[in-house]
Amino acid sequence: MANHNQKPHAIMIPYPYQGHITPFVYLAIKLASHGFTITFVNTHYIHSKISNSQSQQNCLHNKDDLFARARESGLDIRYATVNDGFPLSFDRSLNHDQFVEGLLHVFSAHFDELVGDLVKSEDPPVTCLIADTFYVWPGMIADKYNLCYVSFWTEPALVFNLYYHMELLKKNGHFASQDNRKDTIDYIPGVEAIEPRDLMSYLQATDIWTCVHRVIYKAFTDIKKADIIICNTVQELEFDTLSALNKYQPTYAIGPIFPSGITKAPFSISLWSESDCSQWLNNKPNTSVLYVSFGSYAHTSKEDLLEIAHGLQLSGVNFIWVLRPDIVSSDETDFLPVGFEESIKDRGLIVPWCKQIEVISHPAIGGFLTHCGWNSTLESIWCGIPLICFPLLTDQFTNRKLVVNDWKIGINLCDKELITHEEVEEKISNFMCGNTTQELRKAVKEVRKTLENALGQDGSSEKNFHQFMKDIKVNARKRAGLSNGHTSPLYQNGNGLTH
Repeated sequence: MANHNQKPHAIMIPYPYQGHITPFVYLAIKLASHGFTITFVNTHYIHSKISNSQSQQNCLHNKDDLFARARESGLDIRYATVNDGFPLSFDRSLNHDQFVEGLLHVFSAHFDELVGDLVKSEDPPVTCLIADTFYVWPGMIADKYNLCYVSFWTEPALVFNLYYHMELLKKNGHFASQDNRKDTIDYIPGVEAIEPRDLMSYLQATDIWTCVHRVIYKAFTDIKKADIIICNTVQELEFDTLSALNKYQPTYAIGPIFPSGITKAPFSISLWSESDCSQWLNNKPNTSVLYVSFGSYAHTSKEDLLEIAHGLQLSGVNFIWVLRPDIVSSDETDFLPVGFEESIKDRGLIVPWCKQIEVISHPAIGGFLTHCGWNSTLESIWCGIPLICFPLLTDQFTNRKLVVNDWKIGINLCDKELITHEEVEEKISNFMCGNTTQELRKAVKEVRKTLENALGQDGSSEKNFHQFMKDIKVNARKRAGLSNGHTSPLYQNGNGLTH
């Protein structure tokens, strides 16, 4: 039987997409810096992508172990990789549905085998599994090996809460009905009101049996088995939502989960080689550059890209545009207007990928045209940059609601049904040069203070983080039969929140 004075040892497994991996890595570093042993697990494919991107930038420290440098600094972070069920050459973006089916039905067997080996061999013994909420099998694996099960939600608590109450949306005809209702939704616990257009794309869909829908249904059944839920959000920004969730399960807001010294990450975890934009930015006036990026995963149509490109061209503003080669599709990489790059060469820079935090923290950046991914939203707030919102998929529509309607730190790129270059030009020109931007900047600074305060020594996120670590230890002791275990005092108060 394990000695209860031994260090807690957590296996961590992110969902295999950039937006999930990033906060998982930073959480691993934070837990290790507080005395945890961590075994971090990536898929073979993700490991290969990160290793290749680092090799191209000549910044690879150890191609077989992404955490070698972290260990040299004294952190006990081990590293393992696991087969996701597909060969490295398989195009996971082009064959998205087939890949997701594999994550649903095949991946668990490979991960189960790895966990079994780690449980048998690791010292200190493994006591905890911290898994991405979108996996459908962590509850089963945690039970099998008698591990504390922590579900890590990398998006806002509002999005989690809406998925958690899918049955309520279904019962009221706002989801999974022949003709989804369009009136305001005002019956979700912890959500005062939300419009159907602000629901996640999967809850607005008419086809509700796609592979991703099945992932969501199973994941939010499995979540009920979690001992602890942690969210990459801030209590003060989503207090009512978190209070409602805590009536069901202990749920802690521990975000934003950033590395210390946010503008300089401890090591690269990018899936793509990152362009250095600093020299170009150094030659531009303060707040004169619009940063444009639609993230690491979502796709958009060639038609929309052409309208955005034309609008940027007409606006006359300086910009950096991150354009992934697969932004439309892996097999369609020619999507810009003829002559576009030549026409904007003095004021525009187009790169396939970049060090986003380093770019948006540069004084030359004055705004961010974004897909509203949650990491991008938090990073932009931290850097004091207002947002132009162009959501494409999943949680991004709900994140836009928080940005535009609730916190008032951004605007919509398009208010019409179809995006047009005329509207893009008008919105970008007004955003970069108009009076509204000053109001947005002021609002962003206020929200940034909330993030800063939450991460302070007596802040809500820091207190929740320490309570979360205590809960893991209590749960591990309980599972080992070393104590009866005690529910955290925060959860006993009925809301799981510090005051």
